[in-house]
Amino acid sequence: MSEGKETVLVTGGAGYIGSHAVLALLEAGYEVIVLDNLSAGHPEIVKDVLKAELIVGDTNDRACLDQLFSTRNIIAVMHFAAYIVVGESVSNPAKYYRNNVTGTLTLLEAMIAHGIKNFVFSSTCAIYGMPEEIPMTESHPHNPLSPYAATKDTIETILADFDRAYGLKSITFRYFNASGADKSGLLGEDHHPETHLIPLTLLTALNKRECLYIFGTDYPTPDGTAIRDYIHVSDIADAHILGLKYLLDGGKSDVFNLGNGNGFSVKEVIENARQVTGKKIIAHESERRPGDAPILVGSSYKATHILGWKPQYPDLNTIINHAWQWHQKRHG
Repeated sequence: MSEGKETVLVTGGAGYIGSHAVLALLEAGYEVIVLDNLSAGHPEIVKDVLKAELIVGDTNDRACLDQLFSTRNIIAVMHFAAYIVVGESVSNPAKYYRNNVTGTLTLLEAMIAHGIKNFVFSSTCAIYGMPEEIPMTESHPHNPLSPYAATKDTIETILADFDRAYGLKSITFRYFNASGADKSGLLGEDHHPETHLIPLTLLTALNKRECLYIFGTDYPTPDGTAIRDYIHVSDIADAHILGLKYLLDGGKSDVFNLGNGNGFSVKEVIENARQVTGKKIIAHESERRPGDAPILVGSSYKATHILGWKPQYPDLNTIINHAWQWHQKRHG
């Protein structure tokens, strides 16, 4: 292995959350290598904005991984290289199991073969399914309702088994609704297709979409629309730095929710976006979607007390403001 600065490999680092984690790692003084197959990532973000090293490759390519781990001083891996569209996972589960599960397994086996034992994993609150308690804690029962959620749940099981068998240490973060953009406006959310409420709302404000649809206005909530927990993507990235440092300091494998602890309704998000943008955003009311819970809000008590994590941008207005700066630059 070549000598050099301690390096973190970030899989999926050309994507939304991954690119923000790369920025946080660079700001914390780490050397970063991004591994991304660019099926959904943006190479110009890595090369031109972050000025980080990009290797175009796939987590299912063991030869590529062996080459990386044998020639670079990689001390840890942050893993974001997953497909995430719930509906697509239902219609094409093979794609999701092959990339999300088999790709992760290949990556973990390569890490073990090269003596790399620190892994930070991007999971999801979707593994919980319909809430039995609000706010949802890490001990909430698992009931994944889609192949996407099932892939993340399966990987969590693999990580627990690999810790016991091989001593691979991992920190798993179960996110609620990742939102917003870096305050610089240079990084943000740009999925194709886009399925998340805040970017869809802002794309409507920019006349990139004709209107929005509110799915369900008869929920048992104050305004009848579903309530979700939105967490700033930069706060998620900060948690990953804390999780990495925790592992490097000898911490044990653990699992943490990342959320605001507060929920905002669909109507609140749209109204806030109207105020931030000063635009008329047309929203049509529609029927509920099957499987949507009235309220999804997570407890981040554990992350704050064990990792010392404290969200810097818990305010919905700030989250939307930062996202708006990005969308104006990207699509304006």
